[in-house]
Amino acid sequence: MVAAGLGTFFATGKQFMSQYPWVDFISVLVIAAIVLTIDIVVPRKRLDLISAVYFGILVGLFLTYAISVALTPMLHDSPYREKIHLVLGMIVCYSCISLLMQTKDDFRFIIPYVEFAKEVKGLKPYILDTSVVIDGRIADLVETSILDNPLIMPRFVLAELQAIADSGDKMRRSRGRRGLDMLQRLRTSENVELKMYDRDHPDMADQPVDMKLVLLAKALEGKVVTGDYNLNKVARLHNVPVVNLNDVANSLKPVFLPGEKVEVKVVRPGEEPGQGVGYLDDGTMIVIEAGRDHVGQMVQLTVTSVLQTSAGRMIFGRFEQRARIG
Repeated sequence: MVAAGLGTFFATGKQFMSQYPWVDFISVLVIAAIVLTIDIVVPRKRLDLISAVYFGILVGLFLTYAISVALTPMLHDSPYREKIHLVLGMIVCYSCISLLMQTKDDFRFIIPYVEFAKEVKGLKPYILDTSVVIDGRIADLVETSILDNPLIMPRFVLAELQAIADSGDKMRRSRGRRGLDMLQRLRTSENVELKMYDRDHPDMADQPVDMKLVLLAKALEGKVVTGDYNLNKVARLHNVPVVNLNDVANSLKPVFLPGEKVEVKVVRPGEEPGQGVGYLDDGTMIVIEAGRDHVGQMVQLTVTSVLQTSAGRMIFGRFEQRARIG
């Protein structure tokens, strides 16, 4: 509607140099249609990209003006002064936009509006560790749509993963390739956004990978996602939040209270005399008192205690009777 009104104004006011008023009117509508088409084709516009272009143009125009003023004494009588200013403006604006787009991950912390949006709970990035990618459970967790946070894959972690995949040891090589497969699965998933982080901060120089992860999490104000016990301790010492997938998995396991009845299959003898060992479907180990004589059988036991360790949860129980089958 605005384009139609503007085209009518130009056509009736003779603002264009065209000999035919209807050409002016159609030209404005065509320009408006092109702009609308571009807007429809690109529905999701990234705020950091738009901010980089916007501020790049502003800074570029300001620098162009400043440089033009500085060159005025030398170009005062030059017939090419205007052309030189236009070329200079094009080069400076492009350089500013390119610089801001390459450093937009740092630049977004400068813009007040984006800083406000970044502080909203749930938008802080999760920085992935090598161990958690090789583990593969992060991909299963993403498929549940429980994660809204963007995932960050640092370039130095990817390099370590590639080195493992190229290792001469067969086991390490298979683990590295599994990690690369998990990354490909995360990259193609529609439930989460995976970003590659290419930049190294100056304080990361000559630091081990674990320390680089901690420093990067501090710089991005994110959380480290890992299953590595040592990295977990190091991150907490530096006051960096950690998401430990082992703790997440343990928190989702069923809770048994002393006195509850449980049916489980005794799979092997225990370490102590008379003990048997069984496992629940989620992998929780159950130590069964007086269960050694029932290896290979389904038994019913009474839970006596539950022990939570960093490696997982262990359940201790006392054998009651063989479970009824069928």
